[in-house]
Amino acid sequence: MIDNLYNNTGKTLEEWVEIVNKEDLPKHGEKIKFLKEQHDFTHGFANLVAQKAKETETGPQSTDDLFTSQYQGKEHFLPLYERLMKEVQSFGADIEISPKKAYMSLKRTKQFATLKPATKTRFEIGVNLKGVEPSGKLEAEKPNSMCTHKISLSGIEDIDGQVISWIKASYENAG
Repeated sequence: MIDNLYNNTGKTLEEWVEIVNKEDLPKHGEKIKFLKEQHDFTHGFANLVAQKAKETETGPQSTDDLFTSQYQGKEHFLPLYERLMKEVQSFGADIEISPKKAYMSLKRTKQFATLKPATKTRFEIGVNLKGVEPSGKLEAEKPNSMCTHKISLSGIEDIDGQVISWIKASYENAG
């Protein structure tokens, strides 16, 4: 995406970060709006530049910091996360694990799942299963979400063969 930014605009990511930082816009959304309205950016490229501009102001968060903050006050979900990761990693060696601020993104060539301690009582798994009807624990996700479906769990005992099969199907579709 960074290469495409340069190919599409003729400016590097660092140059765009400098342009955005000169505007002195305090909020992430304002930076995105500026790039979209003033420079005809798509949302994805605007978000990339705005995020990198924020990192130059605050410094990037480490992977460990992102993971720790996700489970702050929700440590009881760590065994659930570890069990899911053990299952997911058995699918293949081509999985990229990318921590975000609120969730872990699991990717192959594209994202196939998200793992998120949503609240103190609910853990959510996002999966991409286009054309699959929601049933049981498999719920439809809101339109324009990063995933088509979500699975809500309250504890490790909620992980069953069906949950794993939905994640695996999403993994296989992302290859």
